[in-house]
Amino acid sequence: MHDGQLAVTVDVVRALIAEQFPHWSHEYVAALSTSGTVNAIFRVGERLAARFPLVVDDADAARRELEIEAAAARELASATNVPTPVVAAIGEPGHDYPGPWSLSTWLNGTPVTPDSLADSTEFALEIAAFILELRATPVAGRVFSGRGRGGDLRAHDDWVRICLDNSAGLLDVDALARAWATFRELPRHSPDVMSHTDLIPANLLEGHGRLVGVLDVGGFGPADPALDLVVAWHVFDEVPRRELRRALGSDDVEWARGAAWAFVQAMGLVWYYRQSNVTMSALGRSTLERIMASGIAERI
Repeated sequence: MHDGQLAVTVDVVRALIAEQFPHWSHEYVAALSTSGTVNAIFRVGERLAARFPLVVDDADAARRELEIEAAAARELASATNVPTPVVAAIGEPGHDYPGPWSLSTWLNGTPVTPDSLADSTEFALEIAAFILELRATPVAGRVFSGRGRGGDLRAHDDWVRICLDNSAGLLDVDALARAWATFRELPRHSPDVMSHTDLIPANLLEGHGRLVGVLDVGGFGPADPALDLVVAWHVFDEVPRRELRRALGSDDVEWARGAAWAFVQAMGLVWYYRQSNVTMSALGRSTLERIMASGIAERI
């Protein structure tokens, strides 16, 4: 999926665990097939998951990033009643793997897809309750870091243009360009709140249609309150989406900004992962279809 992507094998994972965490060396190790784009993930026994970054340019910087993510995961776990993973240990490079890696607690559940709970108002309300728990966490003077999504929509102009150029023949780029021209001008009224920052379907676990876990929590931090609203467009059809909005009390501008953040994310998925990760590419396409079918860009 990426230039410089690393290949991580079960044998390497076993060797690293045996060497660095021998008290877990008796646990079985199994590679997981996921739609993730950042880490190779392995099941380690019944209670742990090992995460190995797919790209490591600077081992020291990568370790600092893992430590930041571990702290964020701990904070998020204390902020919500929904089960979320916490980091149990951070490993060191070795056995031909050049960077740090981590072991986190395992959560049982089935990853959500863009269609699996699209019509579930009950699930939408559970997601709303989760977002409200995060928003209630004190920001404590922190502000958006400036990295990724969650700040100024217009900062993503260059990226959206790259995506439009690469999506010719795949998507209706003229209609999408018109939507972006509207989205980028949406004003921001509310201060940062604590956000998950990546509420895509694969990071939500369900059991019998209920929310039983949330994954990839290392990005928990301050951001535009609209950022977590991407889940409305990634996961839900119109009726549950409306109930999610009602439960969160989003005004017109915040709701439209949520669609705009989902738009920015989805635009990069369709073309970039078209051959390397068809699940993520399909997510981008379905999200854009929901946004455009809603007419939200025309109603602002």
